[in-house]
Amino acid sequence: MVAWSYLKEFASKVPMVSFHETELRCDLPNGARIQLLGSENFDSLRGIYLDGCCIDEMADVPESLFPTVLRPALSDRNTKDIPTFAFFIGTPRGHNAFFDLYEAAQASDDWFTAVYKASETGIVDAEELAASKSMMSVDQFDQEFECSWVANVPGAIFGKELQAAQESGRIGNVPYDESHKVDTFWDLGIGDSTAVWFTQTVGRAIHVIDYYENRNEGLPHYAKVLSSKGYFYGTHNAPHDIEVRELGSGKSRREVAYDLGINFKVVPKLPVEDGIHAAQLIISRCWFDQANTKAGLEALRQYHRAYNERLRTFRNSPVHDWASHAADAFRYFAVGIKENRGFERPPQVLADSNYNPLGVAI
Repeated sequence: MVAWSYLKEFASKVPMVSFHETELRCDLPNGARIQLLGSENFDSLRGIYLDGCCIDEMADVPESLFPTVLRPALSDRNTKDIPTFAFFIGTPRGHNAFFDLYEAAQASDDWFTAVYKASETGIVDAEELAASKSMMSVDQFDQEFECSWVANVPGAIFGKELQAAQESGRIGNVPYDESHKVDTFWDLGIGDSTAVWFTQTVGRAIHVIDYYENRNEGLPHYAKVLSSKGYFYGTHNAPHDIEVRELGSGKSRREVAYDLGINFKVVPKLPVEDGIHAAQLIISRCWFDQANTKAGLEALRQYHRAYNERLRTFRNSPVHDWASHAADAFRYFAVGIKENRGFERPPQVLADSNYNPLGVAI
């Protein structure tokens, strides 16, 4: 209804235009046609021909609409001289097909992406924004007005940091650099999931190039995974409980790993909150490979604190669920990373501070 009113308002200025109310169609004098279509029964759209389409509120549209129905309709009309086009617009609704499309588009040179926040566009005046903010929760406001992809996860621990990484283009294509060693950071599970982050330190930047997680597998399995990646490894880092000896063999998992060719270093033991704080700070220096770290990034986004209804506040301790393993491994990464110390002094400082090319007395 909204789009049809706009279409009639703007197209009515064109001479000899005609409107078909029952079909929600506008015919222009040059033979062009604009039509409004619904996606409730999208199979009925098969067989149409399109020069271009605009999908509004993409987060609410069936996931298979574009790839199975609309893209073939565009392909039939696409030529080098007059290429077809597609626009995808809408308000974020968490992590769904719209988010996957946006994330993939950011990593591709063939797509254009843009985010327009109400606080930046000026379309909604400041007083109305302030009034809306006073009546909504922070998450509701951020989703509806600020285009936040993580606002649907109340109590998200790394939500703001990952949102900033997304907006600044630090989640995209980050290939393996053969000139730098790859460090790994582990959360080791017993009868549970084991999570591994793969990172490269390049100057002050940290490239997070890969992530792997599996469950109910022993260390030999992960040794094979490391070998199959083909990376040139630096250090392998694990939490302090890797030193615990197993009752059956009498060996610690660190000793078992050493026999398999994995020489672990033990990450310093810190309180969980200190580790979380370190992880929040280090995300600002991280560049994530969107394809290889997708599962790990999703876990970091979903890592959250539970809400206490009685006290009307979030609990201090994070919820332990499927997202905890990736988050714990990332916390160990933030605590255990070996910093590059080559930037303690600015490179432009002269080695000899007494150098005097003019021979003038100082």
